[in-house]
Amino acid sequence: MPGSTVEIQTADGVADAYLSTPDDGGDRRGGVLFVMDAYGLRPRIEEMAERIAAEGYAVLAPNVFYRAGRTPVLPMPDLADAEARSAFFGEARKLMAELTPERLAADGAAYLDALAGEAGGAAGVTGYCMGARMGLRMAAAHPDRVAALAGFHAGGLVTDDPASPHRAVGALRAEVYMGHADNDGSNTPEQIAAFDAALAAAGLTFRTEVYAGAAHGYTMADTPAWDEAACERHYAALFDLLERTAAA
Repeated sequence: MPGSTVEIQTADGVADAYLSTPDDGGDRRGGVLFVMDAYGLRPRIEEMAERIAAEGYAVLAPNVFYRAGRTPVLPMPDLADAEARSAFFGEARKLMAELTPERLAADGAAYLDALAGEAGGAAGVTGYCMGARMGLRMAAAHPDRVAALAGFHAGGLVTDDPASPHRAVGALRAEVYMGHADNDGSNTPEQIAAFDAALAAAGLTFRTEVYAGAAHGYTMADTPAWDEAACERHYAALFDLLERTAAA
């Protein structure tokens, strides 16, 4: 069943979001907060939300850049044009920088409230690229409301900043799965090892895997990084996690 655009009241305004729900009319297995990549809400994100919803979940994909406007905040560039890509990410990085841990915590509360209206119980959170670290922030800010946290081709999880995302994992209560891209300059083997060490030190149940040969962005069929086999592997891992946690 195709989803629809909904509006979510936050502390700082109204966020537009894509909501997809199961079409069988039966009980929903749980809710999933889908945290987008830098390219924003678009048909590919809707397709992915609908794929997850087809498994019985209510899926909410918010425009996390809503403070800068409704979708499309930054129209997707011609990815074959290096200059266009560079200009796009220059603007995207400015928007990312505005999403402080405090803002992500407040936004996460609003998103989880909206999702709770569609599916009861603790939610699952799945994030892509920048959305993986933003999803982590939201889950850490609301540990009792998030049972599962998944991230795919994440970047920037471990930095030298005292407020690095990996330093927030101690607040999590969720089971964690991370599907890392291979040979990813934004998430090196050393950074993956440091992230794993932080998860272990926090005493969390977790599994991390490196998808051999898969580039950063491998789930996104509208980009050159698309890898069908890696994307299918990601769905299998995500559904396995949700089956054990958010759907319990």
